[in-house]
Amino acid sequence: MSEITTQMIKDLRERTQAGMSDCKKALTECGGDMEKAVEYLRKKGVAQAAKKATRIAAEGVVASYLHGSRIGVLVEVNCETDFVS
Repeated sequence: MSEITTQMIKDLRERTQAGMSDCKKALTECGGDMEKAVEYLRKKGVAQAAKKATRIAAEGVVASYLHGSRIGVLVEVNCETDFVS
């Protein structure tokens, strides 16, 4: 197992945009291998996204925009809490 340096953590953060502690944990779990750490973070991100996929975003807003009489847009933006909407 190689030593995890701050430069390695910084490089992984730049590549993945993951948090510092997540990068350090990934590098530790993967023995300092950068490619394996990237894959580890990707899988972890997919797992987190799957957990959030079942949440219901029931609060939100619907907005419309008409440009002249021929072009229109209807947008719906949802969120999990009413604080955002």
